[in-house]
Amino acid sequence: MTKQKRKVQFLCICMAFILLLTCVTASAMGSSKSKKADAASVEAPAFSLACKSAVLMEASTGMVLYEQNPHESMPPASVTKIMTLLLVMEAIDAGKLNMEDTVTASAHAASMGGSQIFLKEGEQMSARDMIKSVVISSANDAAVALAEHIAGSEEAFVAMMNEKATSLGMKNTNFENTNGLDDTAQNHVTSAADIAIMSRALISHQDILSFSSVWMDTIRNGTFGLTNTNRLVRFYKGCNGLKTGSTQKAGFCISVTAERDGMTLICVIMGAESRDIRNQAATQLLDWGFANYGLYVSEEESFEGISVTGGEIMKINAQAPRFSCVLPKGGIGSVEKKLTLPEKIAAPVRAGESIGEIVYTCGGKEIGRTAVSAVQTSERIGFWGVFQRILGKYLLI
Repeated sequence: MTKQKRKVQFLCICMAFILLLTCVTASAMGSSKSKKADAASVEAPAFSLACKSAVLMEASTGMVLYEQNPHESMPPASVTKIMTLLLVMEAIDAGKLNMEDTVTASAHAASMGGSQIFLKEGEQMSARDMIKSVVISSANDAAVALAEHIAGSEEAFVAMMNEKATSLGMKNTNFENTNGLDDTAQNHVTSAADIAIMSRALISHQDILSFSSVWMDTIRNGTFGLTNTNRLVRFYKGCNGLKTGSTQKAGFCISVTAERDGMTLICVIMGAESRDIRNQAATQLLDWGFANYGLYVSEEESFEGISVTGGEIMKINAQAPRFSCVLPKGGIGSVEKKLTLPEKIAAPVRAGESIGEIVYTCGGKEIGRTAVSAVQTSERIGFWGVFQRILGKYLLI
């Protein structure tokens, strides 16, 4: 082989090696970019939900993970009772109602059709059993009896329901009764987005889950059985609520809550053609949510011994609140925290005053921030304060 041929061959080998190295590097960079993209976003689900509208919300943050026609107003059937129960729980918190209070059924309450516990006019039952009947068996008569007990009449209670809807920011809702019966209702409507909002408000009252997570129970001293209308409580892992509903106008509706690995999802399905189709749609959406998202949590943090220049108290403590954020599962492990907190701050400093912050980022993008606040107040030290401090140091020498 001539010297010239060997030179050409050597150059070809070098070029091939460079080309191979370039391809490997590009592949590695592409892989890295792909992981970052996966960590920052979630692809829309491939399935199509067989219902008129749907919403999937994470409960602690209120973040909407999926929506399908979320704002259209339509009849909600017995899902209405989520608002009824929310006002009942607020009455309990305010001391206006006790679980052991006796609730008496009126003729109006006893006249309700549909799902019921067959209350008779004048029949008395504890508020606990009435609530249990509404939550588990969707009892229309018990819902009206509770409403009348709290507000004096169903009409007055419905006005409270609409006021509460407005205060929660439910923009596509109008209630005409407490239970969702719509045979004579003219404009008893809400939306999937609004149902998710009121569901989130209701489950903030943890006691409601002690009822909604029960599959079977009894009232009237064990003589009348209750079976949960929400079959997912029994058949879906982590399901702990919340409320079903169905009428000819509304179709089959549900607001279902489920908790896994510290994250609670609220899934609303409206206008499905059957109970099984409704439950299948809810199951699909919940499965997708739990498979793709997780809850990042940074617990409350404390910081001690922060120097205060010219303060009556020379060192104070500070704290940052708990922070939580819904993220694609691939991004939870890559969250970074950056603390900004000065070593010294000038007096005066007030308790609750922000003196620093923690910024949370994922994949280089900010996902939230929390203030670091002073726990104590340190006023500016005066002349006599300085004098006493110097004197104290001198006497200790």
